[in-house]
Amino acid sequence: MNACVNLCLALLSLPGAPSHVPKTMAAIRVNHFELDWWVIQKRAIYVAVLTLVLCAMAAGGALYIWKYGNPLKNVALKSEALAGARFMSFEGDVRVIRAATRQVMVANNDIQLYPGDTVQTQADGRARIGMADGSTVVVRPNSTIIIRDNESADNGKRSNVHVVVDSGQMLVRTSEQTEDNKNVIETPQTQNQIAGQTAASFGVAPGGAEEIRVNSGTVQSANRLGEKQSLQGGDYVSVNQSGTISKPERLLDIPQPLEPRDMAKVTASTNGSATVALRWQKPQSGDAAFYRVEIATSPFFVPEGKVIERDRLSVTRFDATDLRSGSYFWRIRATAASGQTSDWSEPLKFLVTSSGANFSGVSVSNLVAVYLGGNIYLIRGTASPGVAIRVSGRETLSSADGSFQVQITAPGSVHEIGVQASD
Repeated sequence: MNACVNLCLALLSLPGAPSHVPKTMAAIRVNHFELDWWVIQKRAIYVAVLTLVLCAMAAGGALYIWKYGNPLKNVALKSEALAGARFMSFEGDVRVIRAATRQVMVANNDIQLYPGDTVQTQADGRARIGMADGSTVVVRPNSTIIIRDNESADNGKRSNVHVVVDSGQMLVRTSEQTEDNKNVIETPQTQNQIAGQTAASFGVAPGGAEEIRVNSGTVQSANRLGEKQSLQGGDYVSVNQSGTISKPERLLDIPQPLEPRDMAKVTASTNGSATVALRWQKPQSGDAAFYRVEIATSPFFVPEGKVIERDRLSVTRFDATDLRSGSYFWRIRATAASGQTSDWSEPLKFLVTSSGANFSGVSVSNLVAVYLGGNIYLIRGTASPGVAIRVSGRETLSSADGSFQVQITAPGSVHEIGVQASD
């Protein structure tokens, strides 16, 4: 400003300068305004608005997570729950009926069991299933169960398992549980809440009668009328067809077999038959009024395979006569005066061999491996009757006609399996 004024004053003082120039010229200011016009496309405006909206949503989401926590933290756990229950092991004829399609499938290790699916075991079938809460159920032969729920979240801290025993018999064993773990076993007449560290079995007879055995832990049972019973380890109750639950009585334990021991061999007499003395121990819990013994050529005791059945034995021994050469299985159960029956003992095998038999050599033929699914295979073959067959740590005896089969687990990297036969 000072430079401009000085310049103007100097111009006025020059010779020949016009005298009419106003002296206020030194105070005049000139302002210049320049405007630039920008051409903006409509699409760019939309992109800018969308970006602002997304930024606002991201900021809002971050604020929500900061204040209330991540609402999606259970998504991974929920996905694991949807993986379904799985077969831990199975043998014999076990089938799965899908709830959505009613498709009937043969059990294998790759099958996942979802809510609504049905598991059926035939006369020679048995299955062990792992549930979402870490519990296991064992489905015994000629049984049908339905999986209602099988969910787990928060690393197992919250779970909901619900299984229906429609017919037959099923065992359940639970692990440690919290208040948010719910394990329910339902029968046609009762609904039962299973506590942690509990082992119990539930049976539904063809006529509609039911029974509940609690080996350990606690079971809260209620019938359709709302009547409740708290059952502790060592309790047994029956449920009649109208749904009435009996008063708890002392659980009758399984009598323990003594002789013949598993895989024992008995030599037949010169006439080709043998008498085998069966011995067992009284139940450690409960009072047995009598016993029932069964001998069969099948470990599943299917009707066509039963050789001897004896009921109402008042002593702890029985002599089985006229047994021909071959392999046999036997089991025992007890019955109390009240009518309560114990579970069956695990089958034991014994072999009757003909006298003077030559065991200088053992031959195995017709070997075949049948793929069942997952890493499960069924090894089948033929040998002499009563030959002990061992495959991958599993052992069995060839039957009276010489046939045998062994279910094994083999990793995918294994391409050869050794079969050992001995007599």
